[in-house]
Amino acid sequence: MKKFPSKSGCGGPSFLSKIRAALSPKNLKNPPPLPQPPCFSPPHAEFQQVFRYFDKDGDCKISAFELCSSMGSAFNEQLLQAELIELVESSDSDGDGKLGYEDFLKLVEVEEEEKGRSLREAFVAYEMEGKGFITARSLKRALQRLGEERTVEDCKNMIKRFDLDEDGVISFAEFQVMML
Repeated sequence: MKKFPSKSGCGGPSFLSKIRAALSPKNLKNPPPLPQPPCFSPPHAEFQQVFRYFDKDGDCKISAFELCSSMGSAFNEQLLQAELIELVESSDSDGDGKLGYEDFLKLVEVEEEEKGRSLREAFVAYEMEGKGFITARSLKRALQRLGEERTVEDCKNMIKRFDLDEDGVISFAEFQVMML
């Protein structure tokens, strides 16, 4: 078993939210191109690149050590070794102490579900009128609650930037695009 280097960039708060966010392909900064090992199953091509980035030894498994070293160098995040070990152990379906590709996908799917819930909650906070979309008036009220004063005209201009179907309001789909 590999030992973690002491004070090697693994330590810090709110690990689970950081690791799940880091597992998103959008957050991976310039992963090195690697040959594709035979352990991948379609259709998750974007996640394969992230998985390969973490799988330093190319064995189609990610150890807590590999997660720690990859996360520290890729994201400048310090993660607690105990939390990494706990995450791997709790997600390891075959008991070998490492994340296989299917284990990894389950973690990513949990992150996507949580992100979807969070986006829906944020949308509802701005939507406020129960119409299923954000209007200039509901945006103005939401911004006021956040301490930011805007006119209805300012809010209309803000909406125009993300109003893909040009109907004068922001639907949930447009809100998702806006939040990317």
